[in-house]
Amino acid sequence: MSTRLRLPALRQRDGHHARVTYEELFFDLVYVFAVTQLSHHLLHHLDLAGVLQTLVLWFAVWLGWQYACWVSNWFDPEAPRIRGLLFATMLLALLMSSSIPEAFADRAWVFAGAYATMQVGRTAFVLLEVGRTHPLAPNFRRMLAWVSVSACFWLAGAASEGNARLALWAVAVACEYVSPMFGFAFPGLGRSHTREWTIEGGHLAERCQLFVIVALGETLLATGGVLSEVEQWSGAVVSAVLATFAGTIAMWWLYFGISSRDATEAISHAEDPGRMGANFHYVHALLIAGIIATAVGNDLVMDHPHAAVTSVYAAVLVAGPLIYLLGSALYKRVVYGRAPYSHLIGAVALGVLGVVLPQTHLLAAGWLTSAVLLAVGLMDTRLKQRLQRA
Repeated sequence: MSTRLRLPALRQRDGHHARVTYEELFFDLVYVFAVTQLSHHLLHHLDLAGVLQTLVLWFAVWLGWQYACWVSNWFDPEAPRIRGLLFATMLLALLMSSSIPEAFADRAWVFAGAYATMQVGRTAFVLLEVGRTHPLAPNFRRMLAWVSVSACFWLAGAASEGNARLALWAVAVACEYVSPMFGFAFPGLGRSHTREWTIEGGHLAERCQLFVIVALGETLLATGGVLSEVEQWSGAVVSAVLATFAGTIAMWWLYFGISSRDATEAISHAEDPGRMGANFHYVHALLIAGIIATAVGNDLVMDHPHAAVTSVYAAVLVAGPLIYLLGSALYKRVVYGRAPYSHLIGAVALGVLGVVLPQTHLLAAGWLTSAVLLAVGLMDTRLKQRLQRA
């Protein structure tokens, strides 16, 4: 075997923006299904236990994608070995996503086993790929240590039931979500520093943006799916479609219409792109969680536009946009160094709506929450225009 074939299949960095490959786009299709499964799980479990379960499952879905995203940033997805790794991960992600509805019931072992195999297997493969002496090897050894610890909690949770399973899986999620904040510090292995994470910033920003498109696309698909099942398209149904569509457009506007290009520019020219890339992933977990929760509220509005808003419905309808605005504010703080006041105003308005909505019906509630998001988008756009003219 030649020396060339033994080299790790790293991306060739030539100073230009690394493009997202077809392999990565194909890989992301699994997560359209995963987001759909999560929103349906929450829709059918609108209580505290259901919310906590969906939150834990969401972080598992996100972390599985996030770690794969970092690998495809460092390694060339078009290389046969890395392409095979992506497709194997894709299969495990499909199994994991398929088991989401019964993850806290009869398919706990499928969910936990697929996830743990995906995280540990991918990291071990990459560690073998780079070898012992490569600069990336110490980071991946620490990462392997943490995902292995996490896997123990995932499997222990699968062997448990009820609240014990939820608690053990929450610890597993914390192991993988929090450990990068401390450089994967692990006894005997030291810790990594973000300046050692030689990522290509533009590629990472684009990957995050594509996941937001996946989540927003699932929201539109859900709206279309509900509409297609309605026998008679009454005025209330059409109005519900317009309300949910307006809210989805507002979320797109707040992200892509205002800050996405600036984000790509910011991370591409950052002094420490590794740190900024990590921050991107932390805040995108919130952004997309907000989109998932908003999709559940949209389903409620579409299914029962004339129904009275209960306290549970009000919480769901407000929580989605509120989480999204929080994620958007943190995202813009990462990009611009400050969070816009418009998001605070929007959050206060949504808090007031949380009190008012139980006096209305679902259709009116859908319009009111969408109006808040549209108003925040308008305020942000005008602020950006003033800054550009200054």
